[in-house]
Amino acid sequence: MALAAARARVLRALSRPLPAGRLPVAPRLCCGRAGGPVELPPGGYRVWRERAARDPAGFWAEVARGALRWDSPFHTACRAGPAAADTRWFLGGRLNVSVNCLDRHVEKSPNRVALIWERDEPGTAVYVTYRELLDLTCRLANTLKKYGIQKGDKVAIYMSVSPLSVAAMLACARIGAVHTVVFAGFSAESLAGRITDSGCKAVITYNQGVRGGRIVELKTTVDEAVKNCPSIKHVFVAQRTDNKVQMGDRDISLEEEMAKAASVCAPESMDSEDMLFMLYTSGSTGKPKGIVHTQAGYLLYAAVTHKYVFDYQQGDVFGCVADIGWITGHSYVVYGPLCNGATSVLFESTPVYPDPGRYWEVVQRLKINQFYGAPTAIRLLLNYGEEWVKKYDRSSLKTLGSVGEPINNEAWQWFYNVVGEGRCTLVDTWWQTETGGICIAPRPSEEKAEIVPAMAMRPFVGIVPVLMDDNGKVIEGNDVSGALCIAQPWPGMARTIYGDHQRFVDAYFKAYPGYYFTGDGAYRTKKGYYQITGRMDDVINISGHRLGTAEIEDAMADHPEVPETAVIGYPHKIKGEGAFAFIVLKEQTAHTDRVKEELKTIVASKIAKYAVPDHILVSVSFPSLQVVKRLPKTRSGKIMRRLLRKVVTEQASNMGDVTTLDDPSVVKEILDAYQKYKEKSSS
Repeated sequence: MALAAARARVLRALSRPLPAGRLPVAPRLCCGRAGGPVELPPGGYRVWRERAARDPAGFWAEVARGALRWDSPFHTACRAGPAAADTRWFLGGRLNVSVNCLDRHVEKSPNRVALIWERDEPGTAVYVTYRELLDLTCRLANTLKKYGIQKGDKVAIYMSVSPLSVAAMLACARIGAVHTVVFAGFSAESLAGRITDSGCKAVITYNQGVRGGRIVELKTTVDEAVKNCPSIKHVFVAQRTDNKVQMGDRDISLEEEMAKAASVCAPESMDSEDMLFMLYTSGSTGKPKGIVHTQAGYLLYAAVTHKYVFDYQQGDVFGCVADIGWITGHSYVVYGPLCNGATSVLFESTPVYPDPGRYWEVVQRLKINQFYGAPTAIRLLLNYGEEWVKKYDRSSLKTLGSVGEPINNEAWQWFYNVVGEGRCTLVDTWWQTETGGICIAPRPSEEKAEIVPAMAMRPFVGIVPVLMDDNGKVIEGNDVSGALCIAQPWPGMARTIYGDHQRFVDAYFKAYPGYYFTGDGAYRTKKGYYQITGRMDDVINISGHRLGTAEIEDAMADHPEVPETAVIGYPHKIKGEGAFAFIVLKEQTAHTDRVKEELKTIVASKIAKYAVPDHILVSVSFPSLQVVKRLPKTRSGKIMRRLLRKVVTEQASNMGDVTTLDDPSVVKEILDAYQKYKEKSSS
């Protein structure tokens, strides 16, 4: 009874529906103490872009003074370090991110809706005002402080999307702790690896998650993970369901403690360059990278891109359906919208639960104005036909957005013509965990400027893209392709990889000194627009989630009967890319199918289910797995994955130079094995 009473008290604010009609009006991008709203100047986008390229420090200084509330003003807008990787922003400035996202809006419009939680259960949206979210955040922050969490401490958040998970992020920001949100679909081993690398002192989680009508055992996963994490002192457990879970000595009932905590928590004044959060992303090596983002620069860039890419206006309902475990959720569910005083939708469910009309029913019921989602979901939904879309009123929509991977033309046309009825602006956005926010998108732009289907097109103000050739030289002119780099720093860029700055330098600044290397290739059209052509390293993009092929290879290498593996990406109709794994078995291995099933289990437990290879080549749900006798290697022992990609993508007639192979006859062996595999699968 005590637990139920505590939950009721803390979550009372999350239980009432908003009265019928429009949401409370939100002002434009809120001003800080030093200035007014940040608006495009006369001449619009062109003037802003030219000034930002000519004088980036002056441009961003002016924007920062107007867009953020500062405790102490910065004295230097931008300071270049000895290397491009060491640039710092807004030196001397102090602020608190949670104050910028909550307090200043509560002062003006306390009853404005901050969050609409579209729970997994259809039709059960919960509305949270800025005042209620501030109350939750302060109570949670005081609870963390009670149990010894201080400025600079690391806290892992392993939760499904909810107001409480947003409050957990903001509570960390309020007291100066550093949060690392781990996607609540990752395995115990993946969670443990991130906790260990970051040195977290606490984990915040739910007893269970709910997604697509299914229960997800979050607390059980955390229990398994923290067995190997001596740094964890406390596990704070909230209740998403009424089911009981086992509670141990270091487990703390979060709602019970929040109910006893004060509803006011003094914010910690943070230096502009103090760490705000770290978020782990895959690299071309087997070890995930803890990307570090700092306070002022990240918040500013997330807020400004949110406002101008999506043309967010007062009173709009912004619907980004990403999970908070990814950078999209950080920047365009939480920090960007809340800094702008917006109303942000939290989507807990899936696009097809309880049916393929879920997104569009939510658009109708919540009157969403901007809808931002992944091409994977759009490709999935277009297969169900137009009737699931046209069943619902989508007249509230003004802007559609695509994120996570390049969107193909068929999906773009369906999104634009069917979902948007040919009247909504559709922005195909390109950016990365490392960039903090959108870098290339069709908007903002000159008024009524063209949008080319399935193309990111225009750099955001302050972003100066360049294309580089194989010799590290800038490629001039249009109608050219090359490695996509960014020529000058911007406030939202990551500052380092946690605990390994040299890896940060090597990964992003070594290949092309003086430039940030994105890892992507791009084509600059005859009109000067940018089209992303895909990854240039050993990272694949599965349903918008970047995953290093080395991670899958390292996981499978743990199998005692698999001495060697090679994983490549291949085009996938639904997910954009899939993972195709070639494995070499020991000669005495007799039960090939058994080994394949064991490998799938290993990958699921070490990484996540979405990374699991599958032996069924024609499956639209999972990647494929192929057994071969040996792999193509150079004389130095390097696996030539380029050749494996050629085989899988049916380009065997154009293998290119194979003279560096130790034994070129291996190509025919793999082609024969692949052909037999295809025939077996089709039969």
